[in-house]
Amino acid sequence: ASPTPMKLRDAPSACPSLWRCLPCPPAELRLDLVLSSGQSFRWWESSPGAWTGVLGGRVWTLRQEGDRLWYTVYGEDEHEEEEQDGCPATAAKLDAAETDRILRDYFQLDVGLSALYRAWAAADPLFRKVANDFPGVRVLRQDPVECLFSFICTSNNHISRITAMIERLCQAFGRRLCCLDSRPFHTFPSLSALTGADAEARLRALGFGYRAKFVSRSARAIAEGLGTEGLCQLRTAPYAEARRVLCALPGVGAKVGARMGVGWSRDQHWGLNGFCWCQVADCVCLLSLDKAEAVPVDTHVWHIARQRYGVALGGKSLTPRAYQEIGDFFRGLWGPRAGWAQAV
Repeated sequence: ASPTPMKLRDAPSACPSLWRCLPCPPAELRLDLVLSSGQSFRWWESSPGAWTGVLGGRVWTLRQEGDRLWYTVYGEDEHEEEEQDGCPATAAKLDAAETDRILRDYFQLDVGLSALYRAWAAADPLFRKVANDFPGVRVLRQDPVECLFSFICTSNNHISRITAMIERLCQAFGRRLCCLDSRPFHTFPSLSALTGADAEARLRALGFGYRAKFVSRSARAIAEGLGTEGLCQLRTAPYAEARRVLCALPGVGAKVGARMGVGWSRDQHWGLNGFCWCQVADCVCLLSLDKAEAVPVDTHVWHIARQRYGVALGGKSLTPRAYQEIGDFFRGLWGPRAGWAQAV
């Protein structure tokens, strides 16, 4: 049976008892800049200032007000029968400490962002110029399976199209969680769901094109090798090893060639120009495997490195050697969280 539609809660004034908050000033997190930037593709601005999406197998709505990050979580067992105040009679039974932990982990709130901004600004006059316009930009800590397969879908693509593709992927292969104002929400597919014999054909039917092969083959390669647990354990592996393992997967490494010019940027487009070596791997390392030093380099970053920072690179294209040299340059400039600085 289909879940009964529930009402979206877009502010703490709607059912105050079902909202919690964490202390979080805008200098430490700007939801609007982080959730729309192309780090994750599962969040939707459900009303001005309110962001609804799936995290940790649950549906959440987040909102910032002043120095507080408010959230509410929807349960799979909430029913349409309502109390007089318009709130569900049986709301999700949640462990507040656990939901706080999930959110703190996802936004890595234990990392002090203001101090990092000050350090990057001191080291880099160009960073200092943009920092005031883009405060509170931090790197998400995502589920490695979701992050990997989302970024395999980013080649030669733009954010709105990637978001629609990921939504179709979740509807077709994920588990349905609930329905909010007639909009269904699903979990991200498990590895086993993507390894079926017909997965590639189904993905092609969903409009994934050549990416369908990469998704299904990478799912199979992980299932037969590392497994989900092994993929998560790359969090404790050295950065170079994690990147090497990821680059061996179909649709991640250099074998994909000119089809893989990918990377998030302010112009909201992925893969504008040609070849970028192992950049999907660096995105996954940075956004899900705790490799804060990973600097994804696309042609946009390559041009900035050459033109604004004067990085001397041989050749007129983004070769594997140039890719490594640019990453090393920014690691030297910005330090061990260079990937975070680049996200700003």
